[in-house]
Amino acid sequence: MTLMDPVQVFRTEAGELFEQIESGLLDLLHDLSNQGQIDAVFRGLHTLKGSGAMFGFEALAAFTHHCETAFDRVRKGEVPASSELIAAVLEAQDHMRRLVDNPATAFPETGDRLLAKLQAAVGTGASAPQHHTQPTATVKLDEPATATWQINFSLPANAMANGTNPLGLLDELDELGECTIAANTTAIPPLDTIDPTNLYLSWSITLTTDQPRSAIDDVFIFVMDDMEIDVKKLSDQQAASVDIVPPPSPIEEAAKANPAATQAANDGVQNKSAENVRVPAERLDELMDRVGELVIAQSRLSQLANTSVDIQLRSVSEDVERLSGELRDTMMVLRMVPIAQLFSRFRRLTHDLARETGKQIELMTEGESTEVDKAVIERLADPLVHLVRNSCDHGLETPAERIAAGKDPAGHVTLIARQTGGDVTITIRDDGRGIDRERVRAKAESSGLVAPGAVLSDQDLLQMIFEPGFSTAAQVTNLSGRGVGMDVVKKTIEALRGTINVTSKPGLGSEITLAIPLTLAIIDGLLVRVGTGCYVIPLAAVEECLELSPEDDVKSRGRSFISLRESLVPFIRLRELFHTGTKPDQYQKVVVISTGTERVGLVVDQIIGDHQTVIKAMSKLHHDVATFSGATILGDGSVALILDVGHLVTAGQQQEAQMRIAG
Repeated sequence: MTLMDPVQVFRTEAGELFEQIESGLLDLLHDLSNQGQIDAVFRGLHTLKGSGAMFGFEALAAFTHHCETAFDRVRKGEVPASSELIAAVLEAQDHMRRLVDNPATAFPETGDRLLAKLQAAVGTGASAPQHHTQPTATVKLDEPATATWQINFSLPANAMANGTNPLGLLDELDELGECTIAANTTAIPPLDTIDPTNLYLSWSITLTTDQPRSAIDDVFIFVMDDMEIDVKKLSDQQAASVDIVPPPSPIEEAAKANPAATQAANDGVQNKSAENVRVPAERLDELMDRVGELVIAQSRLSQLANTSVDIQLRSVSEDVERLSGELRDTMMVLRMVPIAQLFSRFRRLTHDLARETGKQIELMTEGESTEVDKAVIERLADPLVHLVRNSCDHGLETPAERIAAGKDPAGHVTLIARQTGGDVTITIRDDGRGIDRERVRAKAESSGLVAPGAVLSDQDLLQMIFEPGFSTAAQVTNLSGRGVGMDVVKKTIEALRGTINVTSKPGLGSEITLAIPLTLAIIDGLLVRVGTGCYVIPLAAVEECLELSPEDDVKSRGRSFISLRESLVPFIRLRELFHTGTKPDQYQKVVVISTGTERVGLVVDQIIGDHQTVIKAMSKLHHDVATFSGATILGDGSVALILDVGHLVTAGQQQEAQMRIAG
């Protein structure tokens, strides 16, 4: 059995905590008096500090303690929450991430600078020492300055397996005052039946402290929901005669009263802990590869069964086909994650851009529950960062410009996700100034991308912003202006077998829509034959199939256009493109494919039919072959190449443009 690296487990959980803290901070910006969000941020910082110390990240724990102290003061009402404090903690969180991911890159002087910002935001309370500090006492008039408390508590059996350290709780109680601790060991089973991952101890504590009851509750704030605890305030006489022998724990008392109910409750806790299992992403990738191989093997089995007269073989083949299909569908669901994980990253980005540019930017999202393959999510992150930054920097105006144009001073950027068939469409929309087409054309002509006076469709003109080195910015800033980024966006989206469509209205804003396959591993394809070779066309891109008669083939020579419902569609003869050296079939077929609004026809010899395609990456020797996006293995063991729809559509449109110029 291979155990997961505890440090890597902590890094994963720390990443989740960072997301929770960042989300809470950004939500708090909209309502600085929201006590629930203040408490949530404090709990996140407290957990991060405690977990960091437990796993040996002492620098992280020490630095996080300052942020925790600052929010503790806000939580207690000593200082108000402010945008300056939130900005300081957000910047401090970046330093915490470096302390988790690669402590060697987290320079101490950076931490000192951030702590100075934090201190300026909340006052001297932020410069607390780097170890636990006693909370400020709040003495109630009806309580004496010092009181003695009897605390009995027990944690669930799986507490330590889930990351709770009882010693940390006892240490925090000990810091509150004079503390006597006794462990109850009566629940420990015989050695031959003991489970080393379970916790069998409970504790009885007598605490004399000048702190209020709330300070005791704060110690257990993160485990209160899952534990059994009894806290009683003792009179002076009870405190003087307190017996340090621990009484039965609440769990033991309940077990004596109703053993069956207690056993059922314990079973419920164990079942609850088994609801979620953390699995490394690479294991899912390996499992996906095995499922892909199974689909290929099942396809070969089906082909053999169809040519056999053995009824039992056909029956087994059908069962295997059904089971492999169900396994494939289940595997695809396992790889799916909500796109909210991606959208949530841009709240922080727009917050920082607003502070940097002096603009008022509001980010809105729709369709966060739309699920996409995790591999697609990972590869979409950088392209979306470029697009959102461009919308904020180029698209949105300053508050003064927006007011002069009769708009709301705050600009809006909206991220929308929708599932359409086997694709997910992601739209980045802003209500800014729109794309200046005259400036785009002037820049394109000066860069030699288009000839002066050349006729371009509106979509072709807008697509110029994705050309390498293209930028209409008047000056270079640290946000944009170098023409680097948008061309990378297009290349990344095309590598994902996706498309980009741009629309823009002057003065009203722009909209960029990305159409991306839900998954990169398995697709439905249309299997066709060209010459003696077989090829796969992604079925999601296929609009319709037509027959190309010998007469139409002769008529189109030199023109390569076909009339389709009163519109001309350019087509490409794949036999000529692939140099097959074979004669065309008597009745060729035209497969019309599209990306966005652009269409092109592909002339093939035969349409074989639908095919469940397991995509295999091209070798390094063939990665420059732009016509193909991958390969797959057919049922007979032969290899079929998968056509790159985006590249072929672009080639067809270029062919159409050349025809128009020649005509």
